[in-house]
Amino acid sequence: MVPAKLLNSSCSLKKTLQCSCSFHGIPTPSVQWWMGGVPVGVDGMDGSLQVTSTVLGPWANSTISLTEEPEMGMRLLCEGKNQNRTHALSILLMSRKSSLASQAFVKGLIQGAIYAGIVIALLFLCLLPLIVKHIRKKQAKKAAAIRAKNSSKVRASQELEMSLKPEEPGKPIVTTFSESHILEKQDKRAS
Repeated sequence: MVPAKLLNSSCSLKKTLQCSCSFHGIPTPSVQWWMGGVPVGVDGMDGSLQVTSTVLGPWANSTISLTEEPEMGMRLLCEGKNQNRTHALSILLMSRKSSLASQAFVKGLIQGAIYAGIVIALLFLCLLPLIVKHIRKKQAKKAAAIRAKNSSKVRASQELEMSLKPEEPGKPIVTTFSESHILEKQDKRAS
């Protein structure tokens, strides 16, 4: 005695959806299809379903054809069993219409992203004058600080120039610090 075992399964979609299951076992397994938890009639028509089964020695092959599109998320079960074991394959069926739903979702997602981009651009345009005002205020503060720094340097250099003017009119003396130091030493020696 050999327990029932699923050896092969396949599904193809052309004009109709066709799924096949092949089982092996001794005694030969019986094959039953289930659609949405309800058993489907063997070797005959059951509404939009057609089942064809063949038995050859210890092998049992069965094919189911669906002429109408299945409901979204419908389960198709292929079950082979003999006295020793039951072996089954579950197939999740998706409708072609479900691809339209996913296309609508993607389209909505893209539209949402575009609308969000437009809202962000409008918000930026509304805030732009405030941003420019803030930047100009910062630049004005920096310019004022630089002007103040430069004016203090100019004042200091003017004071330095005033201190370097000769005390006696008619005798211009322009010396650097090191020269004035030397001149002072020479004056002291001369006296």
